[in-house]
Amino acid sequence: MHYLTNLFRALDLGSLQDLLLRLAAVLICLTVHETCHGLAAYALGDPTAKRQHRLSLNPLRHIDWFGFAMLAVAGFGWARPVPVNPNYFKRPKLGMAVTALAGPLSNLLLALLTLLVTKLLWTHGAVSELLLQFLLRTTLMSIGLGIFNLLPIPPLDGSKVMAALLPDRQYEMLMRYERIGMLLLLALVMMGAGGSFLSKATYGVFRLFCNIVGL
Repeated sequence: MHYLTNLFRALDLGSLQDLLLRLAAVLICLTVHETCHGLAAYALGDPTAKRQHRLSLNPLRHIDWFGFAMLAVAGFGWARPVPVNPNYFKRPKLGMAVTALAGPLSNLLLALLTLLVTKLLWTHGAVSELLLQFLLRTTLMSIGLGIFNLLPIPPLDGSKVMAALLPDRQYEMLMRYERIGMLLLLALVMMGAGGSFLSKATYGVFRLFCNIVGL
């Protein structure tokens, strides 16, 4: 018992608390992102996500545990992609672009919402330091996830938006290299490439949103 007491005291509870806040923020951001992909596809006529119970805010329906751990620890990760069948869309390329864009846009809207909640709580003096940390972490995580996914690199959402502007042949070629794109992204992240750009872009959007909500 004495050994366990000393072990507990040796834990860095500040870091543990920070980790838990980061994990909670990741769960919210990824869940909103994937759910909105599914909702956009469903609105355009594709019932695939609905049939697989992916139009849900239950994080367990969307989480890829390895991708979740990577995002929490390394700042780069992924969820289980929402299944989309473009054959249901009247205009498949446009439908895929709109469905893809719904994810990053939902993250940016979530960031605005969390900042607005922060302002309301702050104005009424009802915000604790822990809640404030959680809201700000969710805001920054959501902005970062939204910006990152807008990059036009397969398989990120931005590549599907860009692909809608390409002729069919180039579109099919781009979609064919999605898996290679994921390996390229992993390699770039491991080398730290683009981290400075993403950080600056995230902070820039954060300041813009703060001005919008009056913080």
